[in-house]
Amino acid sequence: MTRSDLNRVQIYLRKTFGHPDITLKAGRTRDGMAEVMLGDEFIGTLHRDEDEGEVSFTLTMSILEEDLPELPNIAPQPVAPARPVVVEQKRPRRVAKS
Repeated sequence: MTRSDLNRVQIYLRKTFGHPDITLKAGRTRDGMAEVMLGDEFIGTLHRDEDEGEVSFTLTMSILEEDLPELPNIAPQPVAPARPVVVEQKRPRRVAKS
């Protein structure tokens, strides 16, 4: 991963998450992984992938259960079932014979 890649992704992450303290540190491994930091805290890894000339970046973030807040005792809300997508098909026009 180039320094330019790191700078561009860092700008993107800061803008997307609205947090100026997100920084990327080049990893010391051969696979080009970078560490994603929030201030002094390690929050994830970034990997670069190139396939058939297209470049993408994958952000992996692990969240420990012990870091999650407790939820108040509220009855769980049912999840609405997904609605099927209906695609209308146009009927071919009939051309009047002359």
